Amino acid sequence: MNGTRHTPAAPLLLALALLPLASCARTEESSPIRLGIMPDADSLPFMVAADEGLFTREGIEVELVSFANAQERDAAMQSGRLDGTISDLLAAAFSAAGGFDVVVTSVTDGRYGIAAAPGSAAAAPADLKGKSIGMSTNTIIQYAVDSLMAEAGVASDAWTTTAVPKMPVRMEMLLAGQVDAAGLPEPFLSVAAARGARILATTDEAGIDAAVVLFFKRFVDGHLADVKKLYHAYDDARQRINADPDKYRDFLVEKASFPEEARASYSFVAYRKPSLPAESQVEAVLEWMNARGLLSREIKAREMLDGRAVAGW
Repeated sequence: MNGTRHTPAAPLLLALALLPLASCARTEESSPIRLGIMPDADSLPFMVAADEGLFTREGIEVELVSFANAQERDAAMQSGRLDGTISDLLAAAFSAAGGFDVVVTSVTDGRYGIAAAPGSAAAAPADLKGKSIGMSTNTIIQYAVDSLMAEAGVASDAWTTTAVPKMPVRMEMLLAGQVDAAGLPEPFLSVAAARGARILATTDEAGIDAAVVLFFKRFVDGHLADVKKLYHAYDDARQRINADPDKYRDFLVEKASFPEEARASYSFVAYRKPSLPAESQVEAVLEWMNARGLLSREIKAREMLDGRAVAGW
C-alpha cells in the first residue's frame, strides 16, 4: 500500500492482556501513525488514501489497524496501542469519563439507520409505535435509533427495545421477522435492504452526527503536522470517492471487507471536508448519556473537541 501498512487486529489484541491501560499514546518520532478502523462507511476514505498512496504523497506513514467490533477497537485504543481511531461520540465520552486524554479531531460520515423487517407495512418511523426494535443498548446504535424516532415525533416509550448486541445476529433476526425493526450501521443497513428489509430513516438524512475520529491529545500535541497531513490525504480520498463512487464498488468487497451484497446495493454517503462536529451535536449525546446515568463524571462538550488538525478547511 505504498508506505501504508494495513494490519489485522488479532495479533495486536493478543498482546493487550500483557499491557496496562494507558492514558497516553506512543510518542516515538519514527513510528507510523496507528489508526484504528472498522469495515464501515466512516473508514472508507482512509482505506482509499492508503490504497492509492495518498499518505505517502503527504510524506507520512500510516498503519491502519482493522477491528471487527467496537469493543476490540476501544480496548486497543485505551491500552495506548493506537494513536487514533474511527469511533463515535459515546465512546469518546466514555473514554473521557474514564480518565483517558482523548479528543475528537473530526466528524466522519458514517450512516446509521432503522430498517423494518421484510413484509412489514411500516413505511416511516412513526409506524413502529408498539413494535419491537432490535439494537445494542447504551451504544451509538441506540442513540441513533432514539434520535431518529424523536426526529419523527415518536415518544421514547412508544416502542419496545430488544437488546441484540451482535450486529450479524441482529440483521438475521430482522430478516427472519423476529424483531419488527432494527437499528443498523452500514454496510449492514444496505445489505438488509438488498435482502428485503425497508430502510425507514438514516442519520445522514436527519443531519445527526455522532461518528468521529479520536486521537490522544498528547499525540496531537506532539505530531500536529503529521495529523494535518493525514487529513489532507483523507480529503483527497473523499473527493475521489464523491466524484466517482461506482469506481469503488469492487474496492468495498475486495479491500474494505464489506459483504458481497454491498458491491451492488451499497448507497455511498457524501463525504464532507474534514471538520469538527457541531458542539450542539456533542451536547445532545452527553445529555442522552447523562439521562441514562452512563457517565461517571461530568463531561463538557467543548473539552472533547480539538479542531487544530482541521482548522482552515
